[in-house]
Amino acid sequence: MYSPSICITHNCNLDCVYCYQKHCPDQRMSFQTAQTVIDKCFANILDGMDSIEFTLIGGEPLLEFDLIRDVFEYTEQKYSGFRYYFYATTNGVLLNEVRKEWFRRHRDRFFLRLSLDGTPETHNKNRCNSFDSIDVDFFRKTWPDMGVKMTLSEYSFNTLAKDVIFLHELGFPDIGGVNLAEGSFFWGKDEYIRALVPQLRELVQYYCKNPEKRLCQLLDRRLDLCEASNRPRIKRCGIGRETVFFDIDGISYPCTFMTPMTFSKDELSRMSRTDFTDDNCFIDEDCYRNCYLYPICPTCSGANYLVSRDFKQRNRSKCRIQKLTALFIAELMSARIISGTDGMNDEMKYRTIMAISKIRLLYRDEFIEYF
Repeated sequence: MYSPSICITHNCNLDCVYCYQKHCPDQRMSFQTAQTVIDKCFANILDGMDSIEFTLIGGEPLLEFDLIRDVFEYTEQKYSGFRYYFYATTNGVLLNEVRKEWFRRHRDRFFLRLSLDGTPETHNKNRCNSFDSIDVDFFRKTWPDMGVKMTLSEYSFNTLAKDVIFLHELGFPDIGGVNLAEGSFFWGKDEYIRALVPQLRELVQYYCKNPEKRLCQLLDRRLDLCEASNRPRIKRCGIGRETVFFDIDGISYPCTFMTPMTFSKDELSRMSRTDFTDDNCFIDEDCYRNCYLYPICPTCSGANYLVSRDFKQRNRSKCRIQKLTALFIAELMSARIISGTDGMNDEMKYRTIMAISKIRLLYRDEFIEYF
């Protein structure tokens, strides 16, 4: 599926604690520009892809609801014979009854994903006291399989398990985006590790008791991939190909992270000289050759550049937390294999057991004092 992103505004109505973007109230996309971008996307569907998944982003995209409606209706009228879908992630604050009714009518083609960071206390700390302004039931009932997007900040480490469990118990099956906030944070601090251990332990216990629950993104990783005999030398994202990004003026960039909201014009110009067809430009050789967890370690090329000004150089401040998380994933997978709730075929199960053993051997001693 071809997945272009279209930025319709640089403005946002919130000021979240972990936001790395620069917001400008007067920066928005015109309908004429949006039409041109939509036409360009349909004219340039990549080989081997038979549908388009548009993602409308900001800022906060619902600040431009009229444009969203007009763009959708334009696409509906002009490209009715194509397979296409629209997505947007929103803070949910700007949904009135008229807008809710419009999204209900188009829920099979237009999907809204809510950013929700956990309990009201955690969410309000991260996201400008906005919890009570969100109609959570609207999202849960309109798109029951969509789930929510949750971001971890330094303020929410101590409540991670409580927040994830709260969202599951609200009825959201999928909790995505459970990643560390991007930016120049040193995530390897002892205080973060010490805070995270009991949270991960509680999450493992919760998922063991509730095997029907879909794992949150933080724990949903296939350990068997670490046992692959030949690691593929490929990018871990679609930067420069599947994830083309169009800014408010219609100019395209390689991904949603590479935008004027995040980088200066000089930096964007320097980044654009990268050969995005060469996967080697995005592979951290040290990680690739020497880290057992490389196949399951999440990374974002744009976020890497934000920290190190280099697409290849991964953010090393996250290494300790990734190792710690892998140890608890190993515990969870062990419990599921023993209880028969793993759902794996024999080969996958064998490789997972091998990975569990190696992860414990490689990393447990490093964290023993915290256990």
